[in-house]
Amino acid sequence: MDGRQADVGAGTGERADEARADYAGAVYGSLLAASVVVGASPRHDPSPAGALAGLLLATGCVFWLAHLYASLAGDRQRNVRLSWMEVRSVGRREWPLAQAAVPPAAAAACCLVLGLSDAAASWTALLVALGGQVGWAVVAGTRSDAAAYLIVTSAVVNLLLGLLIVALKVALGH
Repeated sequence: MDGRQADVGAGTGERADEARADYAGAVYGSLLAASVVVGASPRHDPSPAGALAGLLLATGCVFWLAHLYASLAGDRQRNVRLSWMEVRSVGRREWPLAQAAVPPAAAAACCLVLGLSDAAASWTALLVALGGQVGWAVVAGTRSDAAAYLIVTSAVVNLLLGLLIVALKVALGH
């Protein structure tokens, strides 16, 4: 029996999952969202803001399902009994990956409502996704009581990864 089953069996499954949260899914989901924006938004003909918002949400959900499946398949290889409680527990643990797509999708949708250009929606969604990526890294470090230099290092590394995506968007401009 692994830690998740023991926690669920003890009646503390939800609290234990929250306590163990490492925010990796939210950081990864934000990076994924930024990548989706870059891939869907060529420089000269960006995707319509509404389509971009839908693509962000759909991609977040599909990747969430893929991570859910991969985690459950890995659990089976470790002889963890598959149950509805296990599926729910893993689904909750992986949910931040999907949630990370919501802010950039909402930003694109707001740009659409405000009548801004598709290019403005693309850049806004990208900046929101990158802000989320850095923000979640800082939250993770803070909640784990990491030293200040580690929190700053994590923020800088995530910012650099995000800026790399921006640089690729500008340079490739497919």
